[in-house]
Formats: sequence, C-alpha cells, structure tokens
Amino acid sequence: MTDRDMTDRDMTDRAMAQEDAFARALLHGDDAVPETLIARDGHAPSRRFAVYRNNVYKSLIDLLASRFPVSVRIVGEEFFRAMARLFVEESPPSSAVLLRYGGEFADFVARFPPASSVPYLADVMRLEWAWHTAYHAPDAEPLSPQGLAGICADGVEHARLALHPSLQIVRSDYPVITIWELAGRDGEKEPAALPEDAEDALIVRPALEVEARRLPPGGAVFIQALGNGARLMDAAAQALEGDSAFDLEQNLAGLITSGAIAGAFPADP
Repeated sequence: MTDRDMTDRDMTDRAMAQEDAFARALLHGDDAVPETLIARDGHAPSRRFAVYRNNVYKSLIDLLASRFPVSVRIVGEEFFRAMARLFVEESPPSSAVLLRYGGEFADFVARFPPASSVPYLADVMRLEWAWHTAYHAPDAEPLSPQGLAGICADGVEHARLALHPSLQIVRSDYPVITIWELAGRDGEKEPAALPEDAEDALIVRPALEVEARRLPPGGAVFIQALGNGARLMDAAAQALEGDSAFDLEQNLAGLITSGAIAGAFPADP
C-alpha cells in the first residue's frame, strides 16, 4: 500500500467517524454539538444544530404517525407524538432507507409504562405494521379453487400450500380486529363496547388493496404450520390439537377466498 493510499484511507476513516458522531448527536437530545461543526464566528452552531435536530425528530415522528394512524386515534396525537419521540431516541434509524423503520415500535409500546392503561395498543400497532408490510410485499397471483383442485387431483389433504408473500398473521389476547375497525372509523376515537374474546388476524394483499380478516378458531396455527411447509392434513392436525373448534373446510375456504394461497404442489409420498 502506498503512502497516498494510506492517506486516502485515513481521510475516509476520519470522514466516516465524523458522520457517525454527527448522527449520534443529532438523534440524542442530550449530546453536545459535534466538535467538528464550527460556525463562521468560530463557535459551535448550537442554535442551528438544535433547529436541524428538531426537524429530523419531527420528520421521523410524522413518519411513524403516518404508519400507525389508528393508534394515533386511540391515544390521541399529543400522547402518540411524545411516545414516538422517546422511541426515536431509543431506536433511531439504522439505514437511510426508512421503509422498514417502525417495526420495533410495538415492542417499545408494550414495555412503555404510560401506555399500560391501553393494554391492547401494542397489538393494534402490530396489526398496523402488518398492514404496512403487506402493502409493500412482492406481488403474486392468488391460486383459484380450480387451480388448487387441478394441482392436487390426488387429494388436497396431502398437498403443501405456498402462501402469498404479503401474508401476515397477528395473534392477540384482545379483540384486535374489532378495536382496529372501530378506532379507524371517522369520528370515533375510542373503541366502543368490545367483546372479551381474543382475535387473530390475517392480513394479505392479493391484488391492489390490503385486506384484514378475523381468523376462525385454530386458523393462526393452521396457517403458520402451512408456512413452515407442513402438509395440509398435518397443519390441520396441529390446529385441531390447539383448538378443538378448528374446522378445516372453513379455514381452507377462507384462505382461498382471501387470495392467501399463491401455489400448491403434491406432497412427497
């Protein structure tokens, strides 16, 4: 390595270190202005840096609010934005690509004491994030009932099913779909009278629109088993073991009509 190569490398390393220091200071409100930032008068540009920092925070909080609009309605904009600011401080973006930013927000809320009075909030946020994930997932043509029958002529119960790439499952101890639907209505900030039963949700985007559905008993276990490569009959057995109310015909019909099946192939003998 030549002296020039070493000099170029040293300059690159210093530049990267300066960028890291700038990013850390920007997203941590208690950090001082980086020493490498000097105003024209030779002093640290504290006021200008503070304005820039606030603009960055506002942009990230606005981004989170746009991804969790129902949650904003449930707790109110002021509470949500204060909570989001703390999340940004704890978990700033790790990439310039912000498409995936916010995936850990629900876990943050689940352990955030001021949100404990709304125990279902984290699950509603998981549902909203699943909606966001499904919206940006790859496209795939759903399999029709005729296509499924043709591929699995020897018996659909022995088939393995390929699930749509947008498919997401959210399991909750709360009526998460009901809450999400009620809170998403115009003019209704708080969920009305709620059922006490838990609800599992299927989120999928078979075409242009994302759809969210309640899953029948055993449906989440059934779909997760299919996603892990189980034959249909084995996935059904797992679901029935977990919930005696599981109905294979009802669940399979729901998957087909929702466009959640993207392919099928006979299982190995």
